[in-house]
Amino acid sequence: MDLFYKSTRDSGARVTASQAILKGLSEDGGLFVPEEIPSLDVSLKELSGMTYQETAYAVMSRFLTDFTESELKDCIQKAYDGKFDLPGIAPLIKAEGAWYLELFHGATIAFKDMALSILPHLMTVSAAKNRVKEEIVILTATSGDTGKAALAGFADVPGTRIIVFYPKDGVSPIQEKQMVTQKGNNTLVVGIRGNFDDAQSGVKAIFGDAAFKKELEEKGFRFSSANSINIGRLIPQIVYYVYAYARLCADGEIEENEPVNVVVPTGNFGNILAAYYAKQMGLPIKKLICASNDNKVLYDFFRTGCYDRNREFVLTSSPSMDILVSSNLERLIYQIADQSDETDRRLMGELAEEGRYQITPGMEEKLGDFYGGYAGEEEAAEAIRRVYEAAGYVIDPHTAVASCVYEKYRKETGDTAKTIIASTASPYKFTRSVMKALGKNAEDADDFELADRLSELSNVPVPKAVEEIRSAEVLHSKVVNADEMKQAVKGFLG
Repeated sequence: MDLFYKSTRDSGARVTASQAILKGLSEDGGLFVPEEIPSLDVSLKELSGMTYQETAYAVMSRFLTDFTESELKDCIQKAYDGKFDLPGIAPLIKAEGAWYLELFHGATIAFKDMALSILPHLMTVSAAKNRVKEEIVILTATSGDTGKAALAGFADVPGTRIIVFYPKDGVSPIQEKQMVTQKGNNTLVVGIRGNFDDAQSGVKAIFGDAAFKKELEEKGFRFSSANSINIGRLIPQIVYYVYAYARLCADGEIEENEPVNVVVPTGNFGNILAAYYAKQMGLPIKKLICASNDNKVLYDFFRTGCYDRNREFVLTSSPSMDILVSSNLERLIYQIADQSDETDRRLMGELAEEGRYQITPGMEEKLGDFYGGYAGEEEAAEAIRRVYEAAGYVIDPHTAVASCVYEKYRKETGDTAKTIIASTASPYKFTRSVMKALGKNAEDADDFELADRLSELSNVPVPKAVEEIRSAEVLHSKVVNADEMKQAVKGFLG
């Protein structure tokens, strides 16, 4: 059965999966959502015998119904290949009684690789399927990881260009070095004087500029997005939750259909929304534990039903979560509003105009799947120390937020259900923060020397992604104000 997609702000805007992937964002500013969440049509027992690639097909084929079997399998094989340093793609490591789902074994050692290694292939197939003649211009804002993963995915892909904006002083040194050394004639990286929300708002404004869009089309270009607002990013993320559950079944760690908790450190809400969709598909997830850092806008939302971005923006050691406008939350809002585009438009209008909105008590009742928690800077550092001392296992600051929130949840609720923690980045991306948390001197060395020390400490080799940029040439040095982003795009496209 064909599955179509509609906009959260206009349910009449009905498109195919490939059209939704190409557009990224609906013309009305809404996000594309499937008209219904499909059920998994294979048993958990069958899934437990599948490879990551086979699992990806079993899940994604339910959502991408206008892709042929050969088209989708080709995209999957091109994405999940030797770019990942382990054949299992996403291993599970047991530490302190929970399972850490390592999502950082791709080209840029962060979970964004899991979706951004397949998105370029989904997009080029979608373009051919819809007879698109224009060159596709990927425009994206990043809080640290999306940028490099998107650049790596789209570099030198024919028929595409990619422009990444990032907050100049809001990412780790290794995150920045990964981006500014990116090769590829079709790539541009631009630093923004401001924070991630400034970069994201600027990108959204460019997408919403009808006159600029028309001007670009006349020059042979069309915009699309690699941010997690693109449904082509979200669907591949569902796969690793299904795969993780199936692996625990296969290894005899859980019984078939035994409920598990899933903990996700999140800022833009896409990664935990994928787990929510997995639950809607039939995966036995008990509680979705949403872990925030000091920018705890999501924690406050789950506690009060009020989303309020009117607060101080905090720069933390987990920069990919330093976000006050969680774009993907709109998809959940639409769902708990009984798929009312009118309600969604009103609430998103209030967010744009006043910086806040309050959901109804009836909508709040539908958030029972979720638990919101947060960890401050010292609490996250303590989690890094605790896990290392208990299990000899080193986690990054984002994963540490999740680990800390899980400990709080367990103490608060007494829930002993088996739990998967999404480990979203390698500790090698945040060597200074990790070494400080472990009580080691981090002031007398650069981030690459610290990577060598971390390797000695953890008995894990320095990842190839870090070794490659150690002495790489800086190729992108452009820095602009947020109001100059459109001009930077025009300059790059000539």
